[in-house]
Amino acid sequence: MNRPAPNEAQEPVSRVASRRRAASPIRLGEVGARRWRNFKKNRRAFWSLWLFAALFFGTLPAELVANDRPLLVRFDGDFYFPVFRFYPETAFGGIFETEAEYQEAEVRALIEEKGWMIWPLIPFRYDTVVRDLAAPAPAPPSARNWLGTDDQARDVVARLVYGFRISVLFGLTLALVSSAVGIAAGAVQGYFGGTLDLLFQRFIEIWSSLPTLYLLIILASIVTPGFWWLLGLLLLFSWMSLVGVVRAEFLRTRNFDYVRAARALGATDLSIMVRHILPNAMTAALSFLPFVLSGAITSLTALDFLGFGLPAGSPSLGELLNQGKNNLTAPWLGLSGFVVIGAMLSLLIFIGEGVRDAFDPRKIFAGAPPPEETIVRAGEAA
Repeated sequence: MNRPAPNEAQEPVSRVASRRRAASPIRLGEVGARRWRNFKKNRRAFWSLWLFAALFFGTLPAELVANDRPLLVRFDGDFYFPVFRFYPETAFGGIFETEAEYQEAEVRALIEEKGWMIWPLIPFRYDTVVRDLAAPAPAPPSARNWLGTDDQARDVVARLVYGFRISVLFGLTLALVSSAVGIAAGAVQGYFGGTLDLLFQRFIEIWSSLPTLYLLIILASIVTPGFWWLLGLLLLFSWMSLVGVVRAEFLRTRNFDYVRAARALGATDLSIMVRHILPNAMTAALSFLPFVLSGAITSLTALDFLGFGLPAGSPSLGELLNQGKNNLTAPWLGLSGFVVIGAMLSLLIFIGEGVRDAFDPRKIFAGAPPPEETIVRAGEAA
């Protein structure tokens, strides 16, 4: 049986157990594995994660899924890739130097005379105007347009694919940047405290009380809205979501014994904040991240619905909802946008609930005795 080291002989067994547990190099790996197992136990969150990942990575190469250009063209013994390169009509035996219109009957006949084409699953881009519709736009769903067209004769499925991608990318970018700013602000407040914390809290109270939506509408009407402009405008007000959580964790942890020991050993404030306190605060921050992401997507959708979001013609889910409001005789527009947005936000909420439960300290060590109990029993047996 392993006996305590000489310098541990006079120490209480519980203190020796705690010190050994803190020095164990596999503790973090064990905790991470148990968190993942707890997340997998929540079947709704686990399958929501896989479904959301499949939708996101499936729409990420949207140009390969929905495009009005062929993926591959075989013509006169040569291969062409219109999705990635520009080819004039003369390359296929036409008479114009402009880019070939691959959906035109004349161009298709020229190519099929000496070769073949492979089309994407959806042969339309988000801005492709569908011609030869059986009914005036917005046209109802058909075998050619699975969810119909909008009021500008653009395919709804193609716009949903591109709109889902841009919404998730915008939400992820905004959530990550705003979380980084909020975590940094909360860390500075909680670690230093005092006057700095007091002044920062008063600033946050004033800044959070501003009418955010009205300010965004005013700013969006002054500048031409775009992806990065809109991201910067929303970042001005979205960084406060994690400040309170991180600040509370730093206030709670900054006077712990291991923090005082690191400070006594000469560690800098930045080193203590990043290496010793921030890992504890990240647990709460990661639990809130899916909810921050869903809030960012909702903000973009709301601005697009009101007409102050992405530029006109962009593949926007909010703009599709607005078309559904303006075209009550075309219910497929509003229903398509509502189902996609509702499914996206529901999946994110389910994932957030699973992450929250996985990081719950009451569930991390469930089902196994803590290591200190084993060491105490061994000491009693000795």
